[in-house]
Amino acid sequence: MNHIIWQEGVLILLDQRKLPLRQERVICKTYEEVAAAIRDMVVRGAPAIGVVAAYGLVMAAAACRESLSDSSLQGMRSMRSYLEDAAQHLKETRPTAVNLVWALERMLDKVMPEDLKIAQVVNVLTEEADLIRQEDLAANKSIGKHGISVLPTVARILTYCNAGALATAGFGTALGVVRAGQAVGKVKMVYACETRPFLQGARLTCWELMEDKIPVTLITDNMVGYLMYKKMLDLVIVGADRITAAGDVANKIGTYSLAVLAKEHQIPFYVAAPLSSFDLSLEKASQIPIEERAAKELSYLGEVQIAPEEVGVFNPSFDITPASLVTAIITEKGLLRHPDREKITTLFKRE
Repeated sequence: MNHIIWQEGVLILLDQRKLPLRQERVICKTYEEVAAAIRDMVVRGAPAIGVVAAYGLVMAAAACRESLSDSSLQGMRSMRSYLEDAAQHLKETRPTAVNLVWALERMLDKVMPEDLKIAQVVNVLTEEADLIRQEDLAANKSIGKHGISVLPTVARILTYCNAGALATAGFGTALGVVRAGQAVGKVKMVYACETRPFLQGARLTCWELMEDKIPVTLITDNMVGYLMYKKMLDLVIVGADRITAAGDVANKIGTYSLAVLAKEHQIPFYVAAPLSSFDLSLEKASQIPIEERAAKELSYLGEVQIAPEEVGVFNPSFDITPASLVTAIITEKGLLRHPDREKITTLFKRE
């Protein structure tokens, strides 16, 4: 699935707001347009917006190069300052997803060497953005490979939101495990929660799985407890937007409720995420910035108003699942069972 196309300095994105009914593309020619595409959910999913933002910084470098007449060291300093401002603008679009910050900081590191010339910057950043994209795709496939081991012989899987190819550079994290499991005949059924209010599960996960001919059944978010009570599920697999040094997981709002239900019904709860989703600078879950989105996403369904005009709305996009509720985090380096600070520290020291 080629939903992110980088072509001659232009970024072409599959508009995820229009799926599954229409497949339309949004063309971004400036980093400001990339920022708008991320903020407005043309593209979403923590790894995917990291990749897209990296290409946005390439656009910023190209624009700055055209405006600079000074190729001296002072000119290079001006470019660095311009890129730092552009990166900050991109970071502010979606504050919870750490992959966004991670990718942009990695890109900025490439323009730090004092001997780097203005004429080299665009090529250097393009190569790094390409590498970030390639590494994410490879990580997803490795997550899928490691995730096969958690699937029973005939797996009935619950997933939430969209942690598939559309949310990453391709293949997916949670859906990467599903795809890998399907390839070896271990997937009986995937139950996809609709994921209110933006309906990423209903619109995107169902579409992805049906495109790949993987069996999927759509349920409302509040049906999960009943499915567990009826013993219709074997495990839950979700993605992550940020994971703390202690293993607490920020993911789409509603994930915490699934984890609590899974514990009550003794159903394994897995998080599939690359190492780039870990934020070791955060010791406590309360330090994770939780994005709050527009009231209209909750009070409207598309363009149809479904709530009284003046009603108050609270619309956080993410919640926190404590590490104590996580059976394992499936990473590209293997399974991190019953994650805690010590195990995560050991993993990153090894890497």
